[in-house]
Amino acid sequence: MANGKIETYIGFCIRSGKISIGSGAISTLRSGVKLIILDGAAAKNSKRLALKFQSRFGCPLVICKSGFERVVNRDGAKIAAIKDDELSKAILQNLDDNFELYAGGSI
Repeated sequence: MANGKIETYIGFCIRSGKISIGSGAISTLRSGVKLIILDGAAAKNSKRLALKFQSRFGCPLVICKSGFERVVNRDGAKIAAIKDDELSKAILQNLDDNFELYAGGSI
């Protein structure tokens, strides 16, 4: 399966250390979150937590419909926070069939 632009941008975030993966890692952040990405297969509590983070940081929330663990290269991952302005904007501008904007916010 070929990587789309969003998967490439998330890969850039991973390599540059501009991503926090997992609710525990995100809950320790005080600021700087520009985008929340949630696995579409996440449980109801994870979705509620993602909306809480989205509200707390005032950033957009994007749902990944399939393959989230592969995209972030972490087994069991359900949520990630992008901490880079430009990569967050690039992800939002290139939403495809696998990613959809769930809740808005500002970057």
